[in-house]
Amino acid sequence: MRPSELAPAPTPARAHIAMIGSPMHSHVLPSLEIIRELVARGHRVTYANADHAAELIAPTGAEFVRYSTTLPVADNDWPQDPVAASSLFLDEAIAVLPQLHTAYDDPADLYLYDIASYSARALAEAQGRELVQLSPTFVGWEGAQEEIAAMFAGLPGADAYHSRFAEWLARCGAVTTEVDAYAGRPGRAVAMIPRAMQPHADRVDTDAVTFVGPCLGSRAEQGGWTRPAGAEKVLLVSLGSAYTRQPEFYRQCVAAFGELPGWHVVLQIGKYTDPAELGDRIPSNIEVRSWVPQLAVLEQADAFVTHAGMGGSSEGLYTGVPMIAVPQGAEQFLNADRLAELGVARRIDTADATAEALRSALTELTSDPQVAARSAELRAEARAAGGARRAADLIEERLS
Repeated sequence: MRPSELAPAPTPARAHIAMIGSPMHSHVLPSLEIIRELVARGHRVTYANADHAAELIAPTGAEFVRYSTTLPVADNDWPQDPVAASSLFLDEAIAVLPQLHTAYDDPADLYLYDIASYSARALAEAQGRELVQLSPTFVGWEGAQEEIAAMFAGLPGADAYHSRFAEWLARCGAVTTEVDAYAGRPGRAVAMIPRAMQPHADRVDTDAVTFVGPCLGSRAEQGGWTRPAGAEKVLLVSLGSAYTRQPEFYRQCVAAFGELPGWHVVLQIGKYTDPAELGDRIPSNIEVRSWVPQLAVLEQADAFVTHAGMGGSSEGLYTGVPMIAVPQGAEQFLNADRLAELGVARRIDTADATAEALRSALTELTSDPQVAARSAELRAEARAAGGARRAADLIEERLS
């Protein structure tokens, strides 16, 4: 072997890398470890987002670039109608793009962007800069656009939404002016999820998309959690941050898991539910919290009741914890079914989430050796995908 073949690859010169994010908590968290890694490698990294996300971004060392958002992130009052929800993100792009042009009058060398940040692609294309999507959820596959178009066909307002999107693309400076291509087919993407969660993974263009798995890091800034002495097993119950107005569901969890021998239960109820709504007496084995450092708990947990958001689903697979999936909205129903197909979860819809059903599912999951074996296998796969370091390597390749 020649000496030149032993030399390490050259480190890319210090560059300005700009992340254009979306202010939803579940979209910010997956990117943070990648941002931290890029900062540690000496790059100047800026992160454009709304004030809602500033505290999450600060510990990474990135420079915060503020924009004003039109999204309902303060009260999480999201419409159930898919056209109305899509329109919110188009409205956001129209409002945010001028702010980004002002903030990045001196263009970055490369732009990263969240899958929901439509304005970022227009900015990068107008400035002729490299662009990499950081996807916190599943990505498109061959035939996906046709399937989505068929789903939207005939829905009230769908044609008007598509026309308005096309009109905006025609005047916003983007090079890609076909709506489906712009919104659904990134030129280069890093998927921050386990490949096992991707629908039709065999139909994903691997020249455009790389699955690096969850990019979690230690999240030390969120604080820790200590397993109580004497707790034989730990169960985490969490519906994330946006779907927590569920006092009846939490009451069923209290009835299902309260005083369950050997189990300590961490019940995260969010900021919209008053603990007083859970009943007159909370069993001694249930720890009620408005928020917990989820990953810290999961690293010590034996089971997880989750709404099957992609973040929670990915963390459950990363920690090898069997799950009871209780989907609440958006893609969570697909995720719940996928977790069940993978052999590591049971899906229970909210209407069916009685104390008896929840307790039975927990007993079945945690006593099944096949579930334990499959959870361990998927845990290993998720951790082997490369995470934030692999993502940073791929991003730096675009700088060379």
